[in-house]
Amino acid sequence: VQLQASGGGLVQAGGSLRLSCAASGRTFSRYPVGWFRQAPGKEREFVAAISWSGAYTSYRDSVKGRFTASRDNAKNTVYLQMIDLKPEDTAFYYCATRNQRYGEYSLEEKDYDDWGQGTQVTVSS
Repeated sequence: VQLQASGGGLVQAGGSLRLSCAASGRTFSRYPVGWFRQAPGKEREFVAAISWSGAYTSYRDSVKGRFTASRDNAKNTVYLQMIDLKPEDTAFYYCATRNQRYGEYSLEEKDYDDWGQGTQVTVSS
């Protein structure tokens, strides 16, 4: 499967962005998806995950209440809505999926098999 992340950009603190992760090559709707980010000089970290059905989500503590993961399986696309952005949210954001049909999502990047190329999010103070 090929993943294409988009929607990043430059926003002021308090602003909003919606990231999209579009999949091609297989039916995306049967697989869980995770969002990760990597800031300069830091390791990649978990941000959010969504189950294959969209019924279950998980978030890192620092983004709870501000970020929302969702998916439109008819469009083979997963979204990450981000509001009240903070400078510490500045990073390259990646989406990833697991090769387990109807499998559970994971908070660990090692459990994901296919990755998108990422999209840059920059939040100015």
